[in-house]
Amino acid sequence: MSNFEEKFIKKISDRKAVVAVVGLGYVGLPLALSFAEVGFQVLGLDVDEDKVKKIAKRESYIGHISNDRLKGAAGLFSASSDFNLAEEADAIIICVPTPLTKNREPDLSFVVGTLNALLNYLKKGQLLSLESTTYPGTTEEVLRPPIEAKGLTIGEDFFLVYSPEREDPANPDFQTQTIPKVIGGSTESSARVGLALYEQVVSKMVLVSSTMAAELTKLLENIYRAVNIGLVNELKLLADSMNLDIHEVIRAAATKPFGYTPFYPGPGIGGHCIPIDPFYLTWKARAYGLNTRFIELAGEINASMPSHVVGKIASALNDRAKPLKGAKILLLGMAYKKNVEDMRESPSLEVLKLLMESGSLVDYNDPHVPVLPRTRRGAYELKSIALTPETLSSYDAVVFLTDHRAFDKALILKNSSLIIDTRGAFPQGPAVVKA
Repeated sequence: MSNFEEKFIKKISDRKAVVAVVGLGYVGLPLALSFAEVGFQVLGLDVDEDKVKKIAKRESYIGHISNDRLKGAAGLFSASSDFNLAEEADAIIICVPTPLTKNREPDLSFVVGTLNALLNYLKKGQLLSLESTTYPGTTEEVLRPPIEAKGLTIGEDFFLVYSPEREDPANPDFQTQTIPKVIGGSTESSARVGLALYEQVVSKMVLVSSTMAAELTKLLENIYRAVNIGLVNELKLLADSMNLDIHEVIRAAATKPFGYTPFYPGPGIGGHCIPIDPFYLTWKARAYGLNTRFIELAGEINASMPSHVVGKIASALNDRAKPLKGAKILLLGMAYKKNVEDMRESPSLEVLKLLMESGSLVDYNDPHVPVLPRTRRGAYELKSIALTPETLSSYDAVVFLTDHRAFDKALILKNSSLIIDTRGAFPQGPAVVKA
């Protein structure tokens, strides 16, 4: 054990280490608060000045994180857009986005940009951890060389790890502290230092042999979900052709106590993970001369679901002698998953876009999204309308896209002339069309 390692671990155990978290979104903010809540001095770094200002005022910009939690961390947690302050940190944790390019290839510009912004402030005796989801090899191929070029020796006087985030926003059963956390180090000493740090805030750590193993672990988790959702979405199309309710079938299959895990169909997939992460591996696989056919097929099926939903809307309206063009349509739920405000990669936006292109007159209601934000899918000048018996009855079709707990399903069912149900939320009936 080097002198640097020994001193670092003692500093962590004494909770005198300063932790910097770069990227204060759905992953970085709860992680930063978790460290502050156990007594670490925490510095949040983000290029978004609005986030920095809100943290200074102890105002949360993420629905499931309360203002009280930010207030409780006052004195230990501060935020800034000045990356010079990283020099004061002992541990630096990177939690920035890793999207795809237009060609569905990895876009590491946020990771590379962050590293470049930090390089001048990295020094001996620090730990750098990457949490952003990425392809196997990123930590060793993208992060390690520039760090070593500064004259820092990984494993001796500087420590480098990869520890993927596993946040599930708004899930009351799992928080940062209770979700087991995977970690891999560039060296054994890096792994030991990383474990010592994260063990302060996470109840169970899972050590793997390398950063590449940790990177692949994260991709496997999300690819497993993407492929199984693609499978059940394909089965939904088949069940629909057979005039069967796929949700009834899933509920029946889920009674088997072994060998089966239920997955549920929907209007597509959203969030920062499932629509994106699988393609990080398909891209990397090509470097090994392999085609990941299951992954790519699941991606195609999932990406086709918004078009399927619009087709079901058009067919249902046609049965009522109403064309899609000019039809008044209300979308219920614009966030990508229930009970959150997160709009990243939401399939509801694709449904909205397709309907508008078809000439439909579209409004929406989402209790978590009062105004549609600008996203990579475009910008829409729309605000959430009030959900009343009068508004519901004024639409030719109501499309249920996100199963928020706040939706009054009895109100919707009673006052809608036509419901296109993409979530299996309503009983079969003359006014309900499953999609």
